[in-house]
Order: sequence, then structure tokens, then C-alpha cells
Amino acid sequence: MKFVSDPDISVKIELMKRRIRWQEPAIKARKIAQTKLVINDNNSDNPEFSFLIIGDSGCGSHLKHHPQRKIAEMMLQHQSDSSFILHTGDVVYQVGSSEYYQQNFIDPYREFLVGSEHPQQLEYDQLTFKLPFFLVPGNHDYYDLPLIYGILAQATWLPRRFLRGRIDLDVGWHGSHKGETYARAFLDYLIDLKVKANLEQYLDTHYTATYNGDRCLDYQPGKFTRLPNRYYTFRYGGIDFFALDSNTFNQPLAIPDTAEGETQKAKLLERQSELENREQQIQEAIDKLNREKPEEADQIDDYYAKLEHIAESQQDINKQLNQQSETTDWEQLEWLKDSLVASWQDPAARGRIIFLHHPPYVTETTKWNQGQTLAIRDRLRQVFNDAVKEIGKLPEGRSVVDLVLSGHAHCLEHLYTKDTGAADSYTNWIICGGSGHSLRRQRREGTVLFQNADLNSQPIGQSHLYVGRYGKGKERKRPYSYLSIKVQAGDRPQYIVNPYIAEWYKRQWNEYALDPFTIGGMPEKS
Repeated sequence: MKFVSDPDISVKIELMKRRIRWQEPAIKARKIAQTKLVINDNNSDNPEFSFLIIGDSGCGSHLKHHPQRKIAEMMLQHQSDSSFILHTGDVVYQVGSSEYYQQNFIDPYREFLVGSEHPQQLEYDQLTFKLPFFLVPGNHDYYDLPLIYGILAQATWLPRRFLRGRIDLDVGWHGSHKGETYARAFLDYLIDLKVKANLEQYLDTHYTATYNGDRCLDYQPGKFTRLPNRYYTFRYGGIDFFALDSNTFNQPLAIPDTAEGETQKAKLLERQSELENREQQIQEAIDKLNREKPEEADQIDDYYAKLEHIAESQQDINKQLNQQSETTDWEQLEWLKDSLVASWQDPAARGRIIFLHHPPYVTETTKWNQGQTLAIRDRLRQVFNDAVKEIGKLPEGRSVVDLVLSGHAHCLEHLYTKDTGAADSYTNWIICGGSGHSLRRQRREGTVLFQNADLNSQPIGQSHLYVGRYGKGKERKRPYSYLSIKVQAGDRPQYIVNPYIAEWYKRQWNEYALDPFTIGGMPEKS
């Protein structure tokens, strides 16, 4: 039995459609676009604005520190001059359970919520944000917990391979119910409106905005802050933002039924066996440590992170080896292509930003060569290639999108692709996944990006900044992070990226800012 289960892609798609009553008659009759929203804050036409980015934040306190809360406290200094917050997914660990929304979301971010004076009274499915909070689901927001583990967790004697060395594993009775908790917390959960008259009145109250001729959700900070769908778009200051649910197009590419494919499967099985042996070694090492001693508590925290690395790698291998029942969310990808084309054809749109959970490019040690990473890269390339065919020649120095933001890898990283042979060339990619959960190191293979997992393949870009776990023993440092991006006016906007760090070192917090860097504006040099 697996510790967690991940629903099939087809199940995720179907259930999310039901929850928002996707294109039911009352919605179709009003010609409502359920993938669009308008931010009603009287400032969305201002071409100069700032926004914050966090990701992979939703864990409780570590053994001796609480990075998620520390990052939230640092973000407060930007609250008054930021237009909104983007979250790149994994909102609540470990299994997206409603039981942990109070501890792992509401309490850490309480100052950003209406009713923050009494955060313990806030219900996870009744949240209203003071500052717009735009999220995408991460893989942990879809996970479920087999009943037997929920029962054992409550009995406090969870099998040692999952509990030992942790004060709180962020596991309760159940998981996310196939993403239902995330949907109830953040999406416009229309299925609860059982009576037709109530639904119609609700739509006529909250879907009154217009976006490029389409009727859509009217997002009102401090009053009504639901999201219309698991993927959606909005415009702010002339920049079109596209939020994607990458959990439904991350299925690894099929292993060919050839001799080469059989060799690939054999290597995966061998790697699986190595991971199982390493897992056992780590469990034995944890058995010898005392979590009440500060130095050993830090070591246990590190071992726990390694166990999670192993679990994620095992799950990726399983996805590659068992692909019979999976599908790909072509409907969402077609929507993204059409939306990008429409954006480029609209003179009022001066820039484009995508944010999603899984990174297409990354050099973090556990994610850079995973099947899911390569799958996301391949499918976004297809979308970009198809979009360019319809858009035509792009202006010199411009790419299909100005920036792609993601999480999943527990680090902060800025990468830039050069000539990939596809429409994702000359593009900036930023991973912001170091805002609370256990941090990861950069891979030993270096900073150069290659066409595929083979380091002998064509180099196509490079990592220019990496902030993650580093050092060993007493000199180990854990630099957690978030971003503030300032958008400048102009037909070719510049984005000034400001990285902020809360570093846990020798059981103390150190706060600092890294040097800002600018992307966009004048054409990038190759």
C-alpha cells in the first residue's frame, strides 16, 4: 500500500468540472467565460505595479523553526505596495487535507485574510483575501491518504517509516478528497448551489465583469475572492497572466516499445531498487538520533527531507512505468494556445506571464531529469509552437511569453533558455518553490541546461541563480525565499525581480535581500 495516492488525470479533470458546474445551461445562457476574471481594485489599468510570488509553502513548523510563517512575516513589508500575490502550488502538505488548512495556511498568512483578528475562527472554505491571492494547485493539493494510515496517524503509532523523527507529519484522518479541499478553499464551488434560481441569482451577482467581450467573474479584494476555475487568466497593467493546472498534463512521455525502451525500463527498475535501499539506510540513521537535542533535530529534519526526495523519485518512476490509464489535458492546453494567440492579437496586451506548479526547466537535484519535468517541457513547447504558427513572426527580441513562474522544486532559481529549436527559446523561467517546505540542493551535474536528461545532448540554456540548501553539518544553511516583481511601463515591459531570503543557520534566522535583476525590456543577448 502506498503512503499517498494520486488520482488519475481523467478523474481530476472530471471532478473539477463538476465542482464549478463547467458550462452548465445557466452559465452557457449568460455566455460566461469560466476561465477569466477581472480584478476590481481601481488600479488594474496602472502599467506600473508590483506583485509577490511564493510557492511550496504549506507545511507546519519544522522541528525547531517555522519557515512558512517567517516568510509571511517578511512579506508584510510589501503588503501596501503590492497589487496581488501569486502562489505556485502545494498550498497544504502533505495531502491537501482540510484538517491542516488552519495550521498550514490560515494561521501563517492570517494578516492577508479578512478576519485576521481572530484567525482561529476562520473556516478554510469561507476565506476572503484582503490582497488578491492567485493560486494554482500543486501535486500535494490533489493527494489522498488511504484510510488505514489515517487511523494509524490518529492512534499516534504510524509505521516507523513514515513517522519516526517527526513531531508532526502534517497527516490527519484523510487527504484532499481528490482535490476537493483545494476547490472548496479557493474555487467558486458552484455545485453547492443546488436550486436553479439560487445559481442564477448568484451568477448575476458575481459574474458581472467583462473581459474582452466575455462576461466573467468580478474579483473584489476584501469582498469576493473566489477563482473561477483550476486554470484561468486575468489582465493587470496590460500584462496577461495565465494560471495553469500542470497536474493534468504532467504524465511522463510513453516509453517506446523497442529495445531502447526495454533498456530504459531496466534502468528505472534498477534506480527504484537503489532508492528502496537508501530509504532503509536513512530510517536506520534516524533511529539513532534524539529529536530533543537541537543539533540532532536539524539532522532529523534533513533526513526527513531526503525521505521525501526518495518518495517523489519513486512516484515519478511509477508514473513512467505505469501509463496505461493516464491521459493528457489537451482541453486546457488548447485553451492556453488560443488565449496566447488572442493576447498577441490584442493591442492592449503588452506582456504575458504563465504560472504553474511543475517546472519545465530546473537544475534542482531531484527534479531536473524527472519524467514529469520533461513531459511539462514537451507539452508547453507544443503549445508555444502551435501558438506561433497562428501569431506569425514575433517582434525581434520577444518570446511567446515574457516569463514562466513555477514551483515544485524546493528552491529559488532563474534560468534562461537559448536556442531550443522550438518556440520556448530565449525565454526566462523562474522557480519559486522555497517558501516553507524542506529545501533542496542544486544538482552536481552543473548549471547548463540540455535538450533532455542526457548530459551529452544539445546545451540549450543555463541557470543564472540558484538559492537552495547548501553546506554540511554545522555549516548547513537553509535559505527560504520569496519574490517581489516590479513591472515597468512601456510597450516592451521590464520586470525587476527582487529576491528576499530568510536563512535558517545555526538555529537563528537571518533576513536579507539578494541583488535585483531585470528581465524583459530590450532584447536579451544570446
